[in-house]
Amino acid sequence: MPADMNDYFKKKRPSNNSNNNNNSGGGSNFENPLGNMGKGAPWIFILLAIGFGIFVLKPFTIINSGEVGIKVNTGKFEQEALPAGLHFYIPVLQKIIPVNTRIRLITYSNVSTGALGDSYRGFEGGLRRNPAISVLDKRGLTVNIDIAVQYRLKAESAPATIEKWGSSWEEKIINSKVREVVRDVVGQYTAEQLPEMRNEIAAAIETKVKESVDELPNQPVILTSVELRTINLPTKIKDQIERVQIAKQDVTIAEQQKEKAKQQAQKAAEIAKGEAERNRIEAQGEADKIRIEAEEQAKANTLISRSLTPELLELEQIKTQGKFNEALKVNKDAKIFLTPGGAVPNIWVNTQGKEKLLSTQQ
Repeated sequence: MPADMNDYFKKKRPSNNSNNNNNSGGGSNFENPLGNMGKGAPWIFILLAIGFGIFVLKPFTIINSGEVGIKVNTGKFEQEALPAGLHFYIPVLQKIIPVNTRIRLITYSNVSTGALGDSYRGFEGGLRRNPAISVLDKRGLTVNIDIAVQYRLKAESAPATIEKWGSSWEEKIINSKVREVVRDVVGQYTAEQLPEMRNEIAAAIETKVKESVDELPNQPVILTSVELRTINLPTKIKDQIERVQIAKQDVTIAEQQKEKAKQQAQKAAEIAKGEAERNRIEAQGEADKIRIEAEEQAKANTLISRSLTPELLELEQIKTQGKFNEALKVNKDAKIFLTPGGAVPNIWVNTQGKEKLLSTQQ
């Protein structure tokens, strides 16, 4: 406390006598509460006041990873985003708004799930769910499209994005663009064509949504993926498609059976052809064998006939006659009939055996 204030309190301090009189008269005694604390007491109170002000006003904030800070200076957005870390500001005149720049997911589906989104800092979560997108096909039939979009806020342009689009930038940028593109793409097809053209439709939706968002100034949002999940058709269209699919399956099965029968017939024909060829080859081989044997036998007969000279035949006759003579020594009842001209062979008849045979029969 300043020195002049100490002097002021000293002057106001009553004397001991007056104190005694006042006490005897029932009066009260006033004392300076800071008089006994020394000259450093004022500074202690100043530091305590500053600490209390920092605790109450909290003129700083911490930006976590995956976030950027947007400083608002007397109502004006500063265009430079604050990185992760500790940042100070002047209370009342300034404030810092943390903004989540992590990847977000927004789904369009009528299937109810658990609670979505995190309550981190009390700001918007990373997950959102919207109703499925109702689209009219080429013939005016209602089709519900389930889709999922992954995206994130571009950190560098976050202050300008929040300043222009506000805290509902997701609805204004992502939701509006996705619904517009889905209705434009799906409306070019009939309901029956949607399942067959699913891949082409999904690619067209993803390409056009990215192009539509990237065309915005400063590219405020970066799209990661646009996934077509489900195409919910009217019940009548589903039944019709199922009947068509069943008919196609029956045709496919019939064609497969026809192809199988054709293959089996071709296989049987090949087997029969092979069997006939084998038989032909075997018959040809047998015929060739007989022909070759006949040719060889003819050659042999030719060679033999050429070698049969009269002298050779006479020699053979002599040899045969000699064998017969030897046989007659053993069996004197045998008879020999010589062929005309002395050709061989001669005929040997065992008459002894014949007589014995006749006597046995009698």
